[in-house]
Amino acid sequence: MGGFEDDEPPSKRARASSVEPASLLDSFSCLKPAAPLGSTMARPLPSQGKEAMVGSKGVIKRDEFVRIITKALYSLGYEKSGAVLEEESGITLHSPTVNLFRRQVLDGNWDSAVVTLKKVGLLDENIVKSAIFLILEQKFLELLRNDNVMGAIRTLQSEITPLGVNKKRVHELSGCIISSPQHVLLGLSKLGIESSNSRLKLLEELQKVLPPTVMVPERRLENLLEQALTVQREACYFHNSIDGLSLYTDHHCGKDQIPSCTVQVLRAHRDEVWFLQFSNNGKYLASASNDKSAIIWKVDEDGELLLKHTLTGHDKPVMMVAWSPDDCQLLTCGMEEVIRRWDVESGKCLHVYEKSGIGLISCGWFPDGKHILSGLTDHNFCLWDLDGKEVDCWKGQRSSKTSDFAVSKDGKLIISMNRESTIRLFDRETKQERLIEEDNTITSFSLSEDGDFLLVNLTSEAIHLWNIRNCPIRVNRYAGHKRSRFVIRSCFGGSEQAFIASGSEDSQIYIWHRATGDLIETLPGHTGTVNCVSWNPANPHMLASASDDHTIRIWGLKKANLKRKDVGSSNGIYANGNTPSNGVVHQCNGNSSK
Repeated sequence: MGGFEDDEPPSKRARASSVEPASLLDSFSCLKPAAPLGSTMARPLPSQGKEAMVGSKGVIKRDEFVRIITKALYSLGYEKSGAVLEEESGITLHSPTVNLFRRQVLDGNWDSAVVTLKKVGLLDENIVKSAIFLILEQKFLELLRNDNVMGAIRTLQSEITPLGVNKKRVHELSGCIISSPQHVLLGLSKLGIESSNSRLKLLEELQKVLPPTVMVPERRLENLLEQALTVQREACYFHNSIDGLSLYTDHHCGKDQIPSCTVQVLRAHRDEVWFLQFSNNGKYLASASNDKSAIIWKVDEDGELLLKHTLTGHDKPVMMVAWSPDDCQLLTCGMEEVIRRWDVESGKCLHVYEKSGIGLISCGWFPDGKHILSGLTDHNFCLWDLDGKEVDCWKGQRSSKTSDFAVSKDGKLIISMNRESTIRLFDRETKQERLIEEDNTITSFSLSEDGDFLLVNLTSEAIHLWNIRNCPIRVNRYAGHKRSRFVIRSCFGGSEQAFIASGSEDSQIYIWHRATGDLIETLPGHTGTVNCVSWNPANPHMLASASDDHTIRIWGLKKANLKRKDVGSSNGIYANGNTPSNGVVHQCNGNSSK
């Protein structure tokens, strides 16, 4: 967000505004008698009565309004503009006593600062003591820094301790005298005493203690504006904007901000498309198919998806894909087969992971990008390093056909199936587990970006939202889509993940408002079951869906004269139905690293 457009610098505008009124007075001096001494024409005084309030509602006090603007100008470095505003308005940011106090603090005149503080006129003795404590604490720490141990001891014993404030901190300060490393950790790091702006930080701490009528809080104008924008955003039912909120107009998003129009159809797969997922940075899309292949698509600058690599080598259908944290590598998992790791840029297979006599049914990355996790057909989970060495293996689901799992960003929490209707939240450090128990069979689940919520798909044609921050609590329910035979996947998406999207067996995509549970869009277009959906994490206006009709649809905003683009054999990208002309087919065979 920019400021007002003006050809003149702030200082020049300020000078002009203060001079022009004087010129007008001079031109009318011959018509009116000279103003007596003390006339309000010499300097505007704070307005009285109704004029003491500004704004159409009459709830904003003029003096507070001006002081907050003045504070913002000084904070932004516009010293001259701030001073001019104080002079023109007649409303000073601080009283002379407070200005003296601030100067004494910045100069390190601690004793004088304490005396001046007592003259400010604060009625609450506890506030006075708390402020004095902060001042004397800074004095104590600076004495220690200057190796004046005896001075620090006297300050602690005769000035700080008698205040009777924050006894725990007083004990910590006492320890600073004994242990040098301790005083660095407890004292110097707390207020940044080792840096040149430590006294400015002290002023900020004092502003938190003292009433705002005495010292206007730092960044108060920014905080008020942020609050106003936040309220507007939270009140915006369809909020899904890419652009930031503007101060110039009230914020409002219409339903047209939801991706509900097919902008592209991808036809590169030769069979049902079971899974797809955008990369973490939103620059790529990976899809998995019953045709035993996976495809990496690149999202170009115009938002069009282009085929980058076709990844072949699996002997069975590809169940799912998983992006590495840095999006440089991709895992593909065959149905009860092996996991293959691919280089995204070159499309080469880097390694094949397998376990003798046991099939692998799911794959995922650990947050460090150095380990991968897999679900096995024997209901165990296995952790591998990138070279294929088995690092850990533990018991997973007891009896379930669902292979989904998720890992928290810190790698501590592993979420997996426990029974057909139970999800297990396992803490690898404490070895403790929590359970989510549903009344119906679970078909799939997905974890929110912040790791606090889990979206659970059920055979009962319902999707449940669980808060798993502490004890799991179900917070919402979404319904309307169809599911009777297949695994249907849903996802979080949109700006701040404010929406829920899901596939459906009736060939449509369903979109709900996450907070209210309202169904807000039903998107037709596919001619077969929609198995999976993925919302671009970097572009809330882009949604992808995978279907049994062999296609992937990319959904965007409705725009005038928008022509749908088909990628596949129909537009020449597939010259002979098998080999793409703008992408490369990569094969990976065998069980060793390539």
